[in-house]
Amino acid sequence: MGIVFRLAELALMLVPVAGVVFAGIGLWKRFGGSSAPAPPTHADPHDVPGPVNTAGVWRMITRTLETHARTDARWLEYELDAAKLLDFPLMTDLRAPLTNDFHKAKLRADLLRPARAEDLLDDREAAARYLAAVEDYTTAFDAAETEAIRRRRSDFSPAQQQRIARARSLLSVASDASATQNERGRAYDLAGKELEGLVVLPSATRLGIERGIAGQLDG
Repeated sequence: MGIVFRLAELALMLVPVAGVVFAGIGLWKRFGGSSAPAPPTHADPHDVPGPVNTAGVWRMITRTLETHARTDARWLEYELDAAKLLDFPLMTDLRAPLTNDFHKAKLRADLLRPARAEDLLDDREAAARYLAAVEDYTTAFDAAETEAIRRRRSDFSPAQQQRIARARSLLSVASDASATQNERGRAYDLAGKELEGLVVLPSATRLGIERGIAGQLDG
């Protein structure tokens, strides 16, 4: 019986302690102890699409088209000037990573260029892809040109550099409207032999020279 009375006394002592513990747990859960996040009281304004700033988008698209055109013009200076290409032959060497990256970026930007700026105004995804492609194109061109200017013809042996120099002089004759058609044609053929295995001129460069020679004959 003594044990029973002692257990009863112990139970009576634990009742107020248990009440304090359970009350503390309730308060902890109520004021931040729970791992479950409280539901948001309002939506994040950044998650709600706002009205499109048409004027701002239009300016961005037109500026990107202008940047694309300027970068094309910079590359065209090489394509239309064989002498400049031979001064910086890395610009056409697709074995060079930076040059290869530039030509790939140009191709992608050209493929994504819209026929009209208006075509991108209502297509956010297409506009974003085009803007990113032009940025990559311009950046890649800058990197390739910087490296080409730095290295110039240093990748070639002295004998190869002499061949390139001779080809450069011959192509100047081939592009000279004051020379005869025979002189221009022969100079062009000899330049091709000098460059064989060293530098491949872009098709636009070759076509420009060949048209010039043929045009003189046609005239």
